[in-house]
Order: sequence, then structure tokens, then C-alpha cells
Amino acid sequence: MTVESVLLFVLGVVVFIIGLLVSIGLHELGHLSFAKLFNVKVTQYSLGFGKAIWSFRRGETEYGIRPILLGGYISMVGMLKPRATGRPNAITNTGMYGAFVQDARQASAEQIADAGGDDSRAFYRLTPWKRIIVMVAGPAMNLVIGIVLFGVLLCGFGAPTTTFTSSVDCVLPTSQSTRCAPGDGSSPAKEAGIRDGDVVLAVNGTQDPTIAEVSRVFKRSAGKAVTVVVERDGQRRTLEVTPQLATRDVVTDRGTVAKNADGSTKTQQVGVVGVSIGQSLVRQSPAAVLPATGAQIAASAHLIIDLPQRLVAVWNAAFGAEERSQDSPVSVVGVGRAIGEVSSMSGVPVVDKAYTILGLLASLNIGLFVLNMVPLLPLDGGHIAGALWEAVKRRAHQLAGKPDPGAIDLAKSMPLTMVVVVLLAGMSALLIYADLVRPVDLFG
Repeated sequence: MTVESVLLFVLGVVVFIIGLLVSIGLHELGHLSFAKLFNVKVTQYSLGFGKAIWSFRRGETEYGIRPILLGGYISMVGMLKPRATGRPNAITNTGMYGAFVQDARQASAEQIADAGGDDSRAFYRLTPWKRIIVMVAGPAMNLVIGIVLFGVLLCGFGAPTTTFTSSVDCVLPTSQSTRCAPGDGSSPAKEAGIRDGDVVLAVNGTQDPTIAEVSRVFKRSAGKAVTVVVERDGQRRTLEVTPQLATRDVVTDRGTVAKNADGSTKTQQVGVVGVSIGQSLVRQSPAAVLPATGAQIAASAHLIIDLPQRLVAVWNAAFGAEERSQDSPVSVVGVGRAIGEVSSMSGVPVVDKAYTILGLLASLNIGLFVLNMVPLLPLDGGHIAGALWEAVKRRAHQLAGKPDPGAIDLAKSMPLTMVVVVLLAGMSALLIYADLVRPVDLFG
């Protein structure tokens, strides 16, 4: 690597760290803002974990940055209901790994008075709907960041769209041919009126086709008319093109030319139209932002559902000979590395680099939103689920004419919470290790 590429790699990582800090900071700011709005006593606001490397105090809250940037937290007094004796449990925080910092924050538990003390500003004293708002506010900030970034990508840069990038006047007879010979007929693309830069809207009824889908239709349709809908100069045009049978090399999934047993190049007869198929960024209307965000939410949820199976594949890649797939889950280390690689790529326009980096940050924030909404402690979704259960329980008692059961005792879920914490820690350690020794080739 050259000095310039190393500096660009470092610059990309720095940009990612700043983006990560902003995402974490706004997530915790969402919690903090509504906690203070509802008069909950907040003693700490932290970006990262570990010993504070920089902090200051404003009012009753200490604000700080810590070196382990795997999340963040705010310390709210009384997130757990006090014990029956009146002595409170140690408080927790809103971070993903809150259980690991309870000992360091034991002093905050003293903010809840012992038996007979005033705990009117404790978090558990809030009504269920207020607690839900406080806990939803954090993931909601990540969702908003994701929506804004997708808006910038789609409306400012555009969406990657299948496009006819270049055409030739004839169908070259083999993959090795480079120019048309005298007497060669016009290519099907030229006869159909296809032009360079035409955006492919549909092919044989398939809407918004991928490059692979368009190529597959052409290859299988030698001698058959194919209906192609394109957009040119803002107008839709319907064209008919009939692929011509030609000899082409067989290409493997790895992008290499396949060989016969005798070492010769393997070829096949396929339909060809004489046009290259690529991608270009086509600006979208604001109406496309929410559907794109929804699709990313669904993809993130699917990733979490399949996480056990995917982690097995990550383990086999990290400690075995298997390759990691491009859709493998990654840690923040993997995302940072990918952004650094994008920044250091030579020959790639700055616009394309910015697009890729913003796309990764947008996907990261949507992933954080989905993960934090999982209804398990110590994730935000666990507190939301507890508040919802309390609301249902109180309403049921009210309808049955029974006394108000009071705040739910989330301390009973601590054994399960510890299991979740251990699993999350193990998953993070595995992904970080795999990202260091067997990183995902996102651009291969």
C-alpha cells in the first residue's frame, strides 16, 4: 500500500468513528431528553464503555466519552424496582452491555434512598407509557438517522439502477473478438433502438430487474423477441429486441473463465444483443425513502432471526478454512475496516466512495434500531416489553376490581438478562475476531 492509500484508509476509519459516535450520542440523547422531561434523575451520559477519557458535569449529570466504542448508556436512578425490604437493587443502564458496568455504577444506587427515602424521581415510578417513550426514544433516533441518510442517498445521489452502459454495432462472434468485421450485421440492440444510458425499468414483465436478471433473459431468449421498457430523457419507451445466438466463454461464480478437462476454454451458445449492462445512480423522489428504509429494516430483522445459523458459519470461517460470505454479519470493526478500504480505493470516484460510506452508516443505524427493539433485557426492547406487560397487568386488575399491583419487578428477569449479556458478549467477541483474521470481502 502507498502512503496515500494508508492515509485515506485512516481517514475513512476516522470518518466512521465520528459517524459511530454521532449515532451512539443521538441514541443516548433520545433516552436522556425524555428522561429529563419526565423528571427522572440521570447521573451519567456516556459514549462508550470503560474508564472515562474525558468528562464534565452539568447539574446532576456527568457527561463523558469512554474508549470502548461498542455502545453507550445513560444511568437513570431506579430502573429496577427496590427490594421488598426497601433497599434498592443496583441500577442498570440503557446500553447493550449494561450488566457489565453495574459494579462501576454501584454508587449511583445510593441515589435511591433506603427504606423511607424519597425515590419519587426513580425511573420505575414513571407510568408505563412514559417508560416506553423513554426507552423507544433511543432506537427511534437511530431510525431517524437511517431515514435521513437514505434520503440523502436516494434523493441526493440516486439509487443504483440497471442501465445499458455501452453498445456495439454488431454481435461479436466470440468472447475474444474485439471489433466488428466487414459484412457483420447490425446488433439486435442497435436494431431495437437501445442507446447508451437507457435505464432498464422492466424486461419481459419483470419490474426493476437486476443486472443478472436482464442478462439471464437475454441469454435464454436467442431468436425470441424480448420486451424491454427503458427510461430515456425522463420518458418511458417500450422496445423489442431479439437476441442473436453467439458463442461465449463460460464464467464461474468467482468471475474466472471455466476450463474443460483438457485445459481449453469452456464455451456455450447463448443469446446476445450487443450491449453492456451495468449500473448508474438515478435520483429518486422523497417517496422512495420510506420503502427503502422499510426494506432495510426487514433485511436487518431477517439477519437477526438467522443469526444463530450465520454465527456458526462465522465460527467455521474464523477457526477453519471456510470463506466468509458477503452477507455475513460483521462487528463495528468490520464496518470500520470496510469504510477504510472504500476510502483507500484507487480509481474510484469520490462520489462513489461517499455513497458507499453513507450507505454503510445508514445500514448500521437501521441495524442498531432493529437490534435494540428485540424484547430482551438489557436491550431497550426488554424494558419496553416490561412496561407493556405492566400496563396490561394493571389494566386487568382494574377491570377485575383488584388493587393496583404496582410497578413490575424486572429484577426477577436478571438471570435471563445475564444469559443474554453473555451471549451478546460472546457474539461480539466472535465477530470482532473474525473481522480481524477473516474479514468479509464486501466488494469482491
